[in-house]
Amino acid sequence: MLHRLEFLDLQAFILVAELGTFHEAAQRLHLSQPALTRRIQKLEELLEVELLERTTRRTRLTPIGADFLPRARRMLEEYESSILGIRELVTHQKGTVTIACLPTAAFYFLPSVIRVFSEAWPGIRIRILDVSANEGLEKVINGEADFGINMISAQSSEVRFTPLLRDPFVLALRSDHPLASKKQIEWSDLEDVRLITVSRDSGNRTLLDNALSAEGIHLNSFYEVQHLSTSLGLVESGLGVAILPRMTMPGPDHDTLCSRDLPEPRIQRSIGLVRSNSHSLSSTAQLFIDLLLEHWGKETV
Repeated sequence: MLHRLEFLDLQAFILVAELGTFHEAAQRLHLSQPALTRRIQKLEELLEVELLERTTRRTRLTPIGADFLPRARRMLEEYESSILGIRELVTHQKGTVTIACLPTAAFYFLPSVIRVFSEAWPGIRIRILDVSANEGLEKVINGEADFGINMISAQSSEVRFTPLLRDPFVLALRSDHPLASKKQIEWSDLEDVRLITVSRDSGNRTLLDNALSAEGIHLNSFYEVQHLSTSLGLVESGLGVAILPRMTMPGPDHDTLCSRDLPEPRIQRSIGLVRSNSHSLSSTAQLFIDLLLEHWGKETV
């Protein structure tokens, strides 16, 4: 079966899956829609499964299609790597490193390392998947990412975790908020203010809720959002305060927002490197990890 798989069929499936429409995918590939449809049908017939659900308005992956998508990407990357040539790969002239990283950690950890890495190996592309903790863990496990930067709470027996630093939670508030003038924040100060939290699906929310519940602390969780950046936007608008990792805060020279340390119990998350126990690392990914650990090793907990 493998020798009957065609590069263009895989490329067509991946593009339709990513764009969710045959029309846009056909334009990108410079194919007619009937020609694109035939490529997808040929792939489905070869695999003897339905990969895509087609409706009048949108195209969605079937459960089997969602499982096959990261496999198809890997096959395509392996094919592209073979075209680049063994010598280029061995000497690290070409290649791709894919990193699944928490959005808040991506800006903190990666730019300085990417800058040094790209100067040393300018032909290696860096692909960053800035996703949630659970999504990032899944992408490392299924091989869609070479490795991840994640929270220690998002763990599985299928990965190993190397800590890089501890990130304490702080109180985020406007500089003109009454609590901003206090030298020491107490939990009782927060009982009557409106708290902006992220959803209960978030690893950060789980960590916060568990810590407060263990101490019998009950706060007024009034607004709920999906992303930490959104919670900061609501804080800046004066709608309440938020408890979130220090790493998410803007710099001290921000015009409106500031942060204050929280009292005991100290709540913090451990951020680190996540690697799969079952997928071997490419030499290019290992080069990046070595540089990352060298750069952040002094912060290791």
